[in-house]
Parts: sequence; C-alpha cells; structure tokens
Amino acid sequence: MKKYKLPLPDSDISYFPNFLESEYASAYFKSLKSDVPWRQDEIKVFGKIYPQPRLTALYGTNNKSYSYSGIVMKPLPFNESLKAISKKLSKLTPVEFTSCLINYYRDGKDSNGWHSDDEKELGKNPVIASVSLGQERYFHLRHRKRKELKHKILLDHGSLLLMSGPTQHFWHHQIPKTAKSIGERINLTFRVIP
Repeated sequence: MKKYKLPLPDSDISYFPNFLESEYASAYFKSLKSDVPWRQDEIKVFGKIYPQPRLTALYGTNNKSYSYSGIVMKPLPFNESLKAISKKLSKLTPVEFTSCLINYYRDGKDSNGWHSDDEKELGKNPVIASVSLGQERYFHLRHRKRKELKHKILLDHGSLLLMSGPTQHFWHHQIPKTAKSIGERINLTFRVIP
C-alpha cells in the first residue's frame, strides 16, 4: 500500500491514497449514507448560533461521549461497515480506535472550519485516522505559531490520512467551502476515547 509522509515540522502525518479499493469505498459510502441517523447540531460562532455546515454522527465501542464546540454526542455501537474499516486500520497501526465521528458533506457549501482535534478526552497526543469516501476535497493545514507554514492535500475517495504525535498541538486543519458544483463526501474520523 502506498504511503506518503507529509514533510511538515512538528507533525506526524501520513497519507495512504488507496487505503480502500474503489468498489469497497463506494459500497461503504452508499450504506453509510442511507443507514446513519445523521444530525445537524447548532454551533455558536462569535456569539451567534448557526446550524453546523455538515451532518454528523458518533459511533463507539465503549459508550464514551464526545464533546466539541459545546456539542455533546453520545455514541451508537459500531455498525458492520465501521467494524470492517476499523479491522483494516488495525493492520496499519497498533492503535485500538474506540470512537468514530462521521461527517457528511452534502455539497461544496458544507465545510469544517479551522480547528485541532485536541479535546482533553482524546489524550495528550491523539491519533486520528481520517478515511474519505465520495467526493474528493482539499484538506488544509496551517501551523499555529509559524503562520508562513501552510499545506493542502487533496483527499481521494478511499484514502486515509493518519495524524499522530504532536500534530494537534502545532497544527490547525480545515475542509473549506468551495463554490464549485461538487458531489457528496463522507469522512470517518476514528479516534481513541479511553
């Protein structure tokens, strides 16, 4: 399996463009889109309340909730698709992922703003395994302190982006909006909540 290490300081980020074969990735996309009970939470930005610009769901193996941006999510048990993808992840990393936050981007207007996955329940150096299904989208990175350090990578259908080590301490990331007419994307972010 091809693996590319992103040449960024203060980080440990690897990209696997063909983590899932296209036919499997398409089948997972189809089943998740129809089977997941998607929700759209509200978030507060600069004192104003807005509907989150994407749909989400949380799954887990240990019933631990997850909180971010004032939103508290309770997990559903891993379904068959998540179990299969998690098993494939275990062949690449010894990490035993307990949770999966799923994001559904319906079109180019759906996005995820600048943030780090650094919530305290994720531990000191969280490992995040991000699997992309459907429409390819650009993933932007910027260093928290060294503003000149920026990077972007196109996340392909069936790809895996693995972030670990000090990455979340030093880097923000986002999936920006795009004015282009594009298709749907489902993003699985596996993580550990002990």
